[in-house]
Amino acid sequence: METYHGKSVLQGIAIGRLYVIEKKESSWTKMTITDADGEVMRFQKAREEAISQLDELYQEALAQVGEENAMIFDVHKMMLEDLDYLEAIENRIRTEMVNGEYAVTVTGEEFAAMFSSMEDEYMKARAADVIDISARIVRTLEGREEPGLHTREPVIILADDLSPSETISMDKTKILAFVTKHGSANSHTAILARSLNIPSLVNTDVEITRDYHGKEAIVDGVTGCLFIEPDAETLEEKKKEQDAIHDKEEKLKLLIGKENITKDGRKINLYANMGNVEDVEKVLESDAGGIGLFRSEFLYLGRDSFPTEEEQFQAYKEVVSRMGGRKVIIRTLDIGADKKADYFGLDAEENPALGYRAIRICLTRQEIFRTQLRAIYRASAFGKVSVMFPMIISVKEIREIKEIAVDVREELAKENIPCGEVELGIMIETPAAALVSAELAKEVEFFSIGTNDLTQYTLAIDRQNQKLEPFYDSHHPAVLKLIEMTVQNGHKEGAWVGICGELAADDTLTETFLDMGLDELSVSPTYILKLRDKIRSIG
Repeated sequence: METYHGKSVLQGIAIGRLYVIEKKESSWTKMTITDADGEVMRFQKAREEAISQLDELYQEALAQVGEENAMIFDVHKMMLEDLDYLEAIENRIRTEMVNGEYAVTVTGEEFAAMFSSMEDEYMKARAADVIDISARIVRTLEGREEPGLHTREPVIILADDLSPSETISMDKTKILAFVTKHGSANSHTAILARSLNIPSLVNTDVEITRDYHGKEAIVDGVTGCLFIEPDAETLEEKKKEQDAIHDKEEKLKLLIGKENITKDGRKINLYANMGNVEDVEKVLESDAGGIGLFRSEFLYLGRDSFPTEEEQFQAYKEVVSRMGGRKVIIRTLDIGADKKADYFGLDAEENPALGYRAIRICLTRQEIFRTQLRAIYRASAFGKVSVMFPMIISVKEIREIKEIAVDVREELAKENIPCGEVELGIMIETPAAALVSAELAKEVEFFSIGTNDLTQYTLAIDRQNQKLEPFYDSHHPAVLKLIEMTVQNGHKEGAWVGICGELAADDTLTETFLDMGLDELSVSPTYILKLRDKIRSIG
């Protein structure tokens, strides 16, 4: 038996055979050509095919892991439309008279090296993306298909690392677990593992060799261990633990319809986060009390023009209607930073996380904002709707938003279009918002704390930067103090306060959040019953 250790992404146990995915080098060779125009056309055709593939992958990712995680394919598509990159490839074909495969690969390596040398961590991360899109074009030029999963039985994936396109294109019914040598808790593999609710390990100290293919293995997401060819005793022990975990999951289903109440009588709302219309089925199955974060970016991404008011209205109406009177909190668009759509015409920024995004776009391009608000207010006639605004830092912004909202309601009234009552709230995502939360609470009816951004802005740490993982601490006292301050200030002014970031699902903090007096936790649907169980055990 061989034992290896990694970082657990999701607790659980998987037992099955290993399926090794090795990185295969492209078979291309450098060739001298005679028809440069013909080779450029061949490259352009491959590029168009690659863009089409990315559109399909985006739609798959949207359905599987939500719009935030599907964004990577929009980033890749944007890179395939970058003039500097495209002109460099075409110039190399023409001036060096070489084949497209060579031109794309060498240009991709040069651009990746350029990105890797930059100080900005966001730009550094683009190096891997350039390599990925360059490999996609080369595969298309060679007529090769996307690397896939070819197996009849479910398996444990073992790989050095997996690209976003590789993970999304796999048949999820054939995956028992992921184990990768590299990667982090924020890697694409980890994101997919959490969405599928399967145990997975990243940053594992195992060498990826074909010799392991087909061998029996155990992935223990509880201890972070990988056992290859386990002995009989270990296999028996892990099977018992696996059965116990399965039994616990079945018992959790008995909590459907139960209250989220502690033994000493404290209650809290458990709502679900969702990223597209299709997610509402998972929300209903989870028995969530409502939708605490309905991300609206899916309506704007993966397309070439702004969604119409009618398109938005139909999407919101479907979700609100299907929720049958349960609250639906819609977050207005949070475009910008790493979520981009070319038709917005946003300029490149050195530090996009601190740049022109979210409410800053809405308040300076009000035609976009008003269209979305009209659609939301129209949908409110079909159920219980709240709306919250992201990246707020001042009272001035709130007052301007409220004026626009009043105008929109008056417009709809003049057009005899019915609306319901819409609760207005904001996201607390920056230290600035938390520190002035007493003033902000006088303007709104609720706060929803976005702990992902609040943590990274408070600690000045890019949460996507793998090198900074040892320094990233979501339990940092400064973060918890800002959360507690926000709750206290909100309650003083009669506003309720919830959390919709990943920290809401951290059951080691559930009792702390209850002690702070939080009114609501909004999490992925898969965590609803687990948190309900935790809440009911407290007190």
